Amino acid sequence: MAQPYTPEELMAVVISREVRDGETIGIGAASPVPAAGCILAGQLHAPRASIIILGSEEYYPFPAGSSELHFMAQKGELDLFFLSGIQIDRAGNINLHVLGTYEDPRVRLPGAYGSAMLYHMARRVILYRTEHTKRTFVEKVDFVTAAGVLPESASREGGPSLVVTPRAMLAWDRERREWTLAAVHPGSTAIDVEENTGFPLRVQQPVSMTPLPTRQELRLLRTRVRDKLRKIYPGFVERKIMPA
Repeated sequence: MAQPYTPEELMAVVISREVRDGETIGIGAASPVPAAGCILAGQLHAPRASIIILGSEEYYPFPAGSSELHFMAQKGELDLFFLSGIQIDRAGNINLHVLGTYEDPRVRLPGAYGSAMLYHMARRVILYRTEHTKRTFVEKVDFVTAAGVLPESASREGGPSLVVTPRAMLAWDRERREWTLAAVHPGSTAIDVEENTGFPLRVQQPVSMTPLPTRQELRLLRTRVRDKLRKIYPGFVERKIMPA
């Protein structure tokens, strides 16, 4: 039976539940899923969260084209940021640059736009990916755009905390320096997640199941959030967020 929501709607709901009231949150210009989740959180349990979305008139309180978001992170004023990658590996590294070798890549990607610094300086970083396959979750990335683990001598404000995908949520274990299966989303199983991850995944027992999106979460996502999101990502909204 088909789920009564899209994978992107489920991810947005999962992300919204991780947002804390009062946080200052940064969201990149091509990040509609975390943008939807954060706006939803602002409508529900985090009304005092400060949401900054690159490319948005409503959610970008700085002059267009400025680097204020990066400056905030460098000053320790950014509580939460979201990153993705064409590859995410066992050590928490992300790749936004190339597939293959850097000198002779099979595919060259847009690059980082400050991701390496933000991965280090935002107090908390949630990774996300709209697919969960072995080509995304790899043993070792082809190129380290931003490192998950730094030498002990290096100062780091943040780093990885979670990965949200359509199948599951993975949590970063700082002591073990590895990903743990924290929760399985409706429609998936722990075996399904493990079979689609390209490295051994430690599984917490018993396996937690992600609660289904509530009627209130979906109603707000498909009304108030959809209206706000359409101004930033009109194509995404039409394809991925159902009308009420």
